[in-house]
Amino acid sequence: MNERLPWVKVVQEPIEADRLVQRVSGPQIGGIDLFIGTVRGITERQETRYLEYAAYEAMAVEEMQRICDEALQRWPEVLLAAEHRVGHLEVGEVAVAVAAGAPHRADAFAACRFVIDAIKSRAPIWKKEVTPSGTFWVSEHPQEENHG
Repeated sequence: MNERLPWVKVVQEPIEADRLVQRVSGPQIGGIDLFIGTVRGITERQETRYLEYAAYEAMAVEEMQRICDEALQRWPEVLLAAEHRVGHLEVGEVAVAVAAGAPHRADAFAACRFVIDAIKSRAPIWKKEVTPSGTFWVSEHPQEENHG
């Protein structure tokens, strides 16, 4: 296994953060940043019963790989792992996880943030929210504030 190759997957089973952390660990790694996105029970004062994620899986994996490759151009010493779950997810379950390991924490933080922000805005993964008042598709392309 080439440890420099980013680990990217779209999965139906629960995401195990430890698996991602192991993928980005090693003797050259001094810091690991882990982002875990979970299903919220309240969104803008609206109760969420559960979410359904759907994806064009082959294209989603390709885009996630492309995103990781872009991150590696900017932070070449970083090891990356990312998984996004599809299917029925209850409140509190993990929907997406990204791990970045690097010799120094600044690169791990920066690469992890870049990868999760790009996955949310570019990967062909769609979210259907089920609430007491109905069901609707949610845009996964937020215009988030830039903190860095």
